[in-house]
Amino acid sequence: MSKRGRTSSFGNIRKLSSGRYQARWKTPDGDHHSATFAYKADAAAWLAAQQTDQGRGVALDHRRARVTVDEWAATWLATTVHLKPKTRVGYDSMLRTHVLPALGSVAVSAIDRPRVDAFIAGMVADGAAPGTVRSARKVLRLVLETAVNAKALPANPCAGVRVPRSAKAEMHFLTADQVADLAQAIGHSVRRTGGQGAAPWWRTEWPECAVLVRFAAYTGLRAGELEALRVKRLDLLRGRVEVAETVGEVTGHGLMFGPTKTDQTRTVPLPRFLCEELAPALAGKGREDFVFPGPEGGPLRHRNFYARHFKPAVRQAGLPDTLRFHDLRHTFAGLLIAEGAHPRALMERMGHSSITVTLGTYGHLLPGLEQALTEALDRAGRAAQEAVSESAMARGWHAKVTPLRPLGTV
Repeated sequence: MSKRGRTSSFGNIRKLSSGRYQARWKTPDGDHHSATFAYKADAAAWLAAQQTDQGRGVALDHRRARVTVDEWAATWLATTVHLKPKTRVGYDSMLRTHVLPALGSVAVSAIDRPRVDAFIAGMVADGAAPGTVRSARKVLRLVLETAVNAKALPANPCAGVRVPRSAKAEMHFLTADQVADLAQAIGHSVRRTGGQGAAPWWRTEWPECAVLVRFAAYTGLRAGELEALRVKRLDLLRGRVEVAETVGEVTGHGLMFGPTKTDQTRTVPLPRFLCEELAPALAGKGREDFVFPGPEGGPLRHRNFYARHFKPAVRQAGLPDTLRFHDLRHTFAGLLIAEGAHPRALMERMGHSSITVTLGTYGHLLPGLEQALTEALDRAGRAAQEAVSESAMARGWHAKVTPLRPLGTV
């Protein structure tokens, strides 16, 4: 039996037959909540905290706390309207493949830090790649954040959870000559053509691929932006390309078109040699046609292009086997920095979301630029000093102007 304890306008505390104390209170909608403690003072403190939270409007909604993770996941996906189609498909796949099989039937109130740590450790033990583990944690965090905002959880238990780091891929920066070699190699790559029912045949030239490589290296467009590029986005007279769309291949869903990575349209200047090279290639194409189409005239599928043409051309050109197509974008950044481009201009051409992203990605190249700029200033200063010295001597001034000598010389 238990003894009825002290009662207040908010709740009550009673002593149980076990000797422990139970604090209990009821919400305005009739829901009862309770907790048991070894000491009456602890029960009173908990009850007071519940009353304070209610008064501040931060008390948890215990009915929502009993809702399972899979229901919260469905709510999150249904109410998150800003996701790009490709991103939504990726999140849905991550939920179905990793998060919900492990945690879907669990009430959200039972998801705490130890449980999240165990979930991450289980994925690692099963051999999941670091990128997959990181994506699963991100999706779980977003789902639980919905529960936090609905007052079903006091805080997000994913906050601060660490996951394995992915090995950082080495960046490759090609020279202009290496870009030319790669374009030459890929322009003569083997290509199979012929549709269903037609006898396939082979040819050893695909000049459009050579233009694609040079275009990537001298504009910095991402692969998806290049493959989604349509003729109407080019202005060859003014030497401009408008980057407004991207395409990606999603397993089970085919090709998905959408806005750029930063949801912004940008304009990138084109070198004149690219304009001259593109002009004959675009002859006869309509405004909606792709600038770099696939073998059958539709959009170029990156996976096929990468495996069948790009990688063989990399080997044929004698370039590092670890070179990726994305390194052509890095090459563009390196070429701009070598020419003294301001980080702000680099950010705008690359389509980065902020200058922080630009500096974080390519900041290691800037010390070389700083050295070159300092040396240029040194040459300018020395030339001016020598000119002043010669002028003074010509005028017969007594004040001698000593020409500058490099440090360490006598």
